[in-house]
Amino acid sequence: MMHISLSNSMLRQIADTFGTPAYVYDMDHIRARTIALRNSLQRQFQISYAMKANPNRELLSRMRECVDRLDVSSGGELTHAIDAGWSPELIGFTGPGKRDVELQLSVDKGIGHIVLESVDEAVRLDLIAAAGNRIQPVLIRISPLSIPQGFGARMAGKPTQFGIDEEVIDEAIQRIAMLPRLRLDGFHVYSGTQCLNAASIVEHFRLTLALFQKVSHRHQLSPGTLIIGSGLGIPYHETDKPLDIAALGSEIATLVKAFKTNPPLVDSELVLETGRFLVGEAGVFLTSVVATKISRGVQICICDGGMNHHLAAAGHLGSVIHRNYPIFKVTDDLPARDQCKPQTLYGPLCTSIDLLANQIVLPSLKVGDLLAIGSSGAYGLSSSPTGFISHPLPREIVVDRKRGGIIA
Repeated sequence: MMHISLSNSMLRQIADTFGTPAYVYDMDHIRARTIALRNSLQRQFQISYAMKANPNRELLSRMRECVDRLDVSSGGELTHAIDAGWSPELIGFTGPGKRDVELQLSVDKGIGHIVLESVDEAVRLDLIAAAGNRIQPVLIRISPLSIPQGFGARMAGKPTQFGIDEEVIDEAIQRIAMLPRLRLDGFHVYSGTQCLNAASIVEHFRLTLALFQKVSHRHQLSPGTLIIGSGLGIPYHETDKPLDIAALGSEIATLVKAFKTNPPLVDSELVLETGRFLVGEAGVFLTSVVATKISRGVQICICDGGMNHHLAAAGHLGSVIHRNYPIFKVTDDLPARDQCKPQTLYGPLCTSIDLLANQIVLPSLKVGDLLAIGSSGAYGLSSSPTGFISHPLPREIVVDRKRGGIIA
C-alpha cells in the first residue's frame, strides 16, 4: 500500500534534520500520479486540484506544473493560492457559505469562475459585480437526485448544503441567466467522495454527463466549462484495493466520446476535480516513540504525534469505526512478520480518543524508534485540531528530486 518512493534512509535523514512529528510529501509521486490520470482518461479532461486536500504552500506552488486549474473553498484559500503563484483566472471558488467579503475578493481578483450554490448567492454576487462594473463568470452546482453506492461521503439524493437540487434546477437556471452581471459558463457536480468501486465511479460519470446534457439541451446552452468531482478514492487500510485507473479511464473516455457527439457540447471543456487522489498516497506522517508500557497485558507505545496533528489517522475524520492506517517502522533490519507482535499506538494528548493504531502488528518498539504513517498526504495537518493542548506544530517537508531536493 505504500506507493511513495521515499527510502527509509531519506525518512531517517528528514527526522534527524527536522525532528518529529513531521509530514513528508513526495512531489515526484504527485507528478507521476497526475500524468497517469491524464493518460488513463486519454487527455479528455483538464485536471483541477481541490486545494482543501492539502494547502501546503510549497506543494501548492509546485502543483502549477502538474494540473490545469485550482479549486478553492474560502477567501483565505484564494489569497493563499495567489500568494503561491497561481493566476486568478485559473482558480474556481466552490463552497456553500461564501460571505460577501469573499465574493467581493473573488470579483476583485478576477478569478476564473465562482461556483454558485444557490439562487440567493447568485443575487448577492450580481450586486457585487455590478458595484464594480464587472461581469463575473459563474458555474451552477447541481445536486443530483442520486449517486451510485460505494462513495464514502454522499452529497446527492438527500437534503444537502451543496448546490441546487436537480428537481428545481430549471427554475434556478432561468433566474440566474437573467442576472445581468453574471455570465453563466457551465455546470458543476461533485456528489460523492472516496470511492474505490470502479463500476460506481463509471456509473457516476455516466449519470453526471447525462445530467449536463439534459440541462444544456433544455435551456439551449452551449456550456464552456463542465466540472465533474471525481470521487476517486485511495486505499487507507489493509483490505482496501486501489483503483485500476487504466481500465477505469478507458470506460470513462468511451462515455465522453459519445457525450461529445452532441453539437452544443462539442466545445465544452471537461474538468476533473480531485484532491485526495493526487496527493493522498504521496504523504507520510513521521512520529517517534517517546514512551512504552505494558497495560493489562497490552503493549502500549506513546508517540510524539497524535490526533492533534493527524485527526484522520486517529479515526475522527468521517470514520465510524477506527481502522488502522498503513504504519511501518522506519528501519533497515525489519524482522519477519512472525517475529512482530500486536501493539497499540497513542499520541501524547490527555484524552482516551488519541488513538493512532489499535493492536497493529509491528516489530517490537522502544523509545526513540521512528514510525511512518502512510496515505497521509491529504486531509492531514490542516484538518486536525492543532491547538488542542498546545503541542508544537509538526514540520512539513516537500521532497522534490526534480527541483531542489528536500524543502522545508
